[in-house]
Amino acid sequence: MKQLEKLESQSVYIFREAYSQFKNLAMLWSIGKDSTVLLWLARKAFFGHVPFPLVHIDTSFKIPQMIEYRDRLAREWKLNMVYGRNDQALAEKRTFPDGKLTRVECCRTLKTEALANTLSGAWPRYRLDHATGEYVLDKNTEPYTGVIVGVRADEEGSRSKERYFSPRDRESNWAVGDQPPELWNQFKTDFAPGTHIRVHPLLDWTELDIWEYIDQEKIPVVPLYFDRGTGERYRSLGCYPCTFPVKSTAKNVKEIIEELKTGKFRDIAERSGRAQDAEDGGGLETLRREGYM
Repeated sequence: MKQLEKLESQSVYIFREAYSQFKNLAMLWSIGKDSTVLLWLARKAFFGHVPFPLVHIDTSFKIPQMIEYRDRLAREWKLNMVYGRNDQALAEKRTFPDGKLTRVECCRTLKTEALANTLSGAWPRYRLDHATGEYVLDKNTEPYTGVIVGVRADEEGSRSKERYFSPRDRESNWAVGDQPPELWNQFKTDFAPGTHIRVHPLLDWTELDIWEYIDQEKIPVVPLYFDRGTGERYRSLGCYPCTFPVKSTAKNVKEIIEELKTGKFRDIAERSGRAQDAEDGGGLETLRREGYM
């Protein structure tokens, strides 16, 4: 079995295991390449249907093409699309772009707090109405007690400490040193009541694996990943005030794969264009212990 086949098979197994073991699951879709591969795998695991809501945390500072792509794909694939947002912070302009917070504080406010309260149902959730093509207030406020996330161990230091099935407490806090062992494909799926579960089907995938799978499956991705004649493209996507492109002339998926194979970015972290990582001391463990994605 080839490497991509092994990874796909493992991820599909994790999806099905999670769906069979946990109630009220949701899946995070950040619109980037990893979570879009995750979405593709979910559709494979359940024969073209995604049996749980897709949740996007909208900071209101995403690059506009990302939101256009999200909504186009959600309509085309008939996805149960939901977004959450920290409306109060945005109304009070408590953000980094408004000069009120540092980048890390802004992430904590617009992402971590919004995620926790969206998952719990404490804050409003907005669901795509496929009949009108518009988002409406979601009347379902039931908590999502487990969430599937497109985390990769090689992407960033704190992510390498995750498990396929990673427990959080009721407040989504992560005890990094108190996680179950996962040996020989044996996974702990029975947790104490009130435990919030993060599921990571892409944990063993690499950046190169992701792009080779995108190429193999012809998965549509946001065009921001490709050079459009400026000699720059995005390698990692996020909010536009804190996300910067890299020098690259790769204009399509195959050229990105070639760059990765030649080692062009060997000594450059994948998230080097994400300014909040640098502000957090070069990593995201501080935020991720508090529930960041």
